[in-house]
Amino acid sequence: MHDGCTRLYRASKRDCDACPLRPKCCTRPEARKIPRDLHEDARDVARRKMKTKAFLRSRDQRKRVEMRFAHLKTHHAFERLRLRGLSGARDEFHLAAIVQNLKMLAGRLFRPPTAPAFT
Repeated sequence: MHDGCTRLYRASKRDCDACPLRPKCCTRPEARKIPRDLHEDARDVARRKMKTKAFLRSRDQRKRVEMRFAHLKTHHAFERLRLRGLSGARDEFHLAAIVQNLKMLAGRLFRPPTAPAFT
């Protein structure tokens, strides 16, 4: 163990000699030790899930939500909550969301007229 979160995998010379990945991980003859995080199995599962369609859909939805928060922070000075308690935070966030929705609605209703296309 290195720092409590890493396990040092030690391979035998016979295993390394037969491995096709040897040139990538064993650059020196005596370097048959590979550090592996204790939670690497969970990371492998997460990496497999990242390739699914459900993950891609979820990622796109998260991006939309995060963009809303970014807009609140940059354009509406929503860096910190000013009301105390959970109910105060909820009320303040609802008011900010209402402002954002009204701005979006106004932008869609009162668009400048588009120029007619000449054909």
